[in-house]
Amino acid sequence: MNNRESSRKVSATRIVASTFGILVGLAGIEHGFFEILQGDAKPASLMIEAIGPAQRFWEYGTEPALTVIPSFLATGIFAMIVGLVVVVWAAGFVHGKYGAAVLLLLSILSFLVGGGFAPIFLAIVAAVTATRINKPLAWWRTHIPAGVQTFLAWLWPWSIIAFVLVFVISVEIAIFGYPFVSSFGRDTTLAILNTAANLMLGLMLFTPLTAFAYDTKHRLTQNLSFQSYG
Repeated sequence: MNNRESSRKVSATRIVASTFGILVGLAGIEHGFFEILQGDAKPASLMIEAIGPAQRFWEYGTEPALTVIPSFLATGIFAMIVGLVVVVWAAGFVHGKYGAAVLLLLSILSFLVGGGFAPIFLAIVAAVTATRINKPLAWWRTHIPAGVQTFLAWLWPWSIIAFVLVFVISVEIAIFGYPFVSSFGRDTTLAILNTAANLMLGLMLFTPLTAFAYDTKHRLTQNLSFQSYG
């Protein structure tokens, strides 16, 4: 398959890598937005709270992050810029020869300029998944029982839909605490958030497996069409 044919096709594996990467970038943009709201103040240390006391919606809505830049304003600007680059790269270039490596390097840069702690773990899974885009997946095909492959393939694309929903809901609760803080209090909200985080972790590791199974079973013949580049 030449590069032009490859660019027109999107495997389930690529969808997972791109989606995970896009979420990493969006998380960096979101962190950067709140960091900018804190103005040109100097962080007390490398460890920061992206959401400052004046912008906080509930006491645990802090969004921990790390920055090597001695300014919340500059940190936020860089976090948003790098986050946008991550989104663009994940959406359009993650399937290339150096797609996985560049995605990981950009995600590490995002981490260093206030993009948040949690996204880096998602970035690692995205990068590892990206290394399998358009690969024959021979090990998977020969070592995983056919019945298991069929079952996992059947769960695609519901697994990634579930992951995105849990991710969005988790971020919303983490930032706003809504609707649980006002109705059930802090402790219950934290318990719900922890449960959502564990579910998100499980889906993060599980979803690439369903994509591998789908691509193996269908031999990359059921793909989305992309407009020709020229």
